[in-house]
Amino acid sequence: MSKYSVLIIEDEKNIQLFMGKILKRHDYRVICADTGTQGLELIRSQCPDIILLDLGLPDMDGDNIIREVRTWSSIPIIVISARTAEREKVLSLDLGADDYITKPFGTSELLARIRASLRHSNRLRTDSELYIRPYKHDGMTLDFSRRRLKVNGEEIHLTPIEYKIVAYLAQNSGKVITYDTILSSVWGPYADGDNKILRVNMANIRRKIEDDPAQPKYIFTEVGVGYRMAEDEEE
Repeated sequence: MSKYSVLIIEDEKNIQLFMGKILKRHDYRVICADTGTQGLELIRSQCPDIILLDLGLPDMDGDNIIREVRTWSSIPIIVISARTAEREKVLSLDLGADDYITKPFGTSELLARIRASLRHSNRLRTDSELYIRPYKHDGMTLDFSRRRLKVNGEEIHLTPIEYKIVAYLAQNSGKVITYDTILSSVWGPYADGDNKILRVNMANIRRKIEDDPAQPKYIFTEVGVGYRMAEDEEE
């Protein structure tokens, strides 16, 4: 199978080299850009499989790259930034970034997020209208075709709204999904922007699926941003 190609758009050479070495060691083909302009040219000419994007570039803000690329491509984009403000993360994700990693970050986290984004991207390219293969992680199985959730062999009863939330997060497992995106997906485009209804449903879901809702192992809270479902286990 041909190697996945990764475009790193990052002006800090030490970080660019660090990520490049990690990815080459794990059999990815690496392309690098120091500026946003160069990055956009390489996206068009090289058609990479995934983009790792710093926001603080010398010639433009990385959010402008997300905005531009999303007008013509669904290529996975993972933002890697020193910006930690919740509003910055939400803005990038709502513009179309697939994930957001805050510097400094660990090797295993970077590789896991790349795998999750690539796998989600490949699902969307299949001929199937629906993603049918069950979600599986650490004793949990969600069968999309039967709308059935089991944890350690025990069937869990979810309300229709709870099922929609869990299914949407499972189909996007490993990725941070903003509150507004979940609200829009589950309650529709005219959903009230108040997160309270989502938080109440999430508390009920966690009581049903987690051994300890205060220390979840399936659905994690990204404070001020949204939720992330544990990464689907590869078969």
